[in-house]
Amino acid sequence: MTQDSRADQSRGRRHQRRPRVYSGLPRWVLVPAGLGAAFILLPLVAMTIRVDWTRFGELITSESSRAALLLSLQTSLSSTALCVVFGVPMAMVLAREQFPGQQLLRSLVLLPLVLPPVVGGIALLYTFGRRGLLGPSLEFLGIHIAFSTAAVVLAQTFVALPFLVVSLEGTLRTVGARFELVAATLGARPSTVLRKITLPLVLPGLASAAVLSFARALGEFGATITFAGSLQGVTRTLPLEIYLQRVDDPNAAIALSLVLVAVSILVTMATAKISEKAMI
Repeated sequence: MTQDSRADQSRGRRHQRRPRVYSGLPRWVLVPAGLGAAFILLPLVAMTIRVDWTRFGELITSESSRAALLLSLQTSLSSTALCVVFGVPMAMVLAREQFPGQQLLRSLVLLPLVLPPVVGGIALLYTFGRRGLLGPSLEFLGIHIAFSTAAVVLAQTFVALPFLVVSLEGTLRTVGARFELVAATLGARPSTVLRKITLPLVLPGLASAAVLSFARALGEFGATITFAGSLQGVTRTLPLEIYLQRVDDPNAAIALSLVLVAVSILVTMATAKISEKAMI
């Protein structure tokens, strides 16, 4: 075979199309799918068009914007840590244990997923506020939570915790308990099984769940403004700053909204990457 023939065959292989995978979907399904995608993308495009790009850096680096962004990052990281501390044991109990009322408990744990955030804020206010259920006891100890930075963290944890629990519970059920059973039959203590078997197996799923919780905490609005208020540098997170700027400076509101959109895209990509690595 001549060199030209081999070169032609090589070019032919490079330009050869990959075989199409059969999806099993009728063509008409693409129409509502495309409309749904357009419904999500068009508002983002509209914001991108309306933003004043010549002042974008100025708009997102003003004193109030920087304070809101820094506060949002600090409180979201703190609430994510609380979600991991409380959410991991909750997910393990729901995935591994069997007890009466388990379904009811799962429904209550996941309630903030469907509960309006404002309702969650009112519930927190009447629990930790000065006249709330625990308010007098906390005030006796000199602890004031409502309308403080701690209130922001609690509000974000309240709405973000179910995301971690439901995601990690699904990971635990998918992984199964066969390796844990083998380790137990070989004499490993439950704490050893948890530390050396369970946690390493679900670590990618836990990382993905933590990222989702962080994103939910970063975008929290309703429970925060109800339970913590809107004090600049204390409780005014980035979503609250956007809400206030939409009247005084719409360009700033749009620019800050795009910052949250960019963070959300990065979070989504990170979650997909983690899930992809977990499946390998």
